[in-house]
Amino acid sequence: MIRINLLPHRELRRKQQQTQFFTALGVVAVIGALIAFGIYYVLDEEHDNQVNRNKYLTAEIAKVDKEIEEINRLKEQTASLLARKQVVETLQGNRADTVHLLDQLVRQLPDGMYLRSVRQQGSKVTITGVTQSQARVSTLMRNLESSQKLASPALVEISAAAAAANAARANNFTMTVNVVRPKPADAQGKAPTKG
Repeated sequence: MIRINLLPHRELRRKQQQTQFFTALGVVAVIGALIAFGIYYVLDEEHDNQVNRNKYLTAEIAKVDKEIEEINRLKEQTASLLARKQVVETLQGNRADTVHLLDQLVRQLPDGMYLRSVRQQGSKVTITGVTQSQARVSTLMRNLESSQKLASPALVEISAAAAAANAARANNFTMTVNVVRPKPADAQGKAPTKG
């Protein structure tokens, strides 16, 4: 005889499949949530690490900026000190110029000439004096031209002076001459002398 099963086996099977499906869906959802949480945790840790790195770099950049400011300040001080040193060296080198100038004028001055004033502005010297003849002015100019300390003499003016009743005829003259300064390479090559 044939047996017929009248029990609703399809509905039971459908319920079993639904139960399996929802169980698998729940497991997949839990696994997905765990994976999402893991990814979030890793990314959050990376973000925190990057923020800490950025803070460290910002602090180090601030330190370097302060050091750069200090270096720039020291460079300015060094430049200022070097400028002062250069001025002092220039003054030291030029302090004997007046002595050399007067010495050269005395050595180069021919007889019969008298100086009234010697005025210096920078390297240009203006000489005013009295001479017995105009030829002596030419001699003085030749002598100054041959000097190593003086150069480029130029006569500005020569005029007859008002003569006294018993005095010889005199001429007033004005001339300019340039002081020759040693070049810095020459000055550095020589050792300073004490005197």
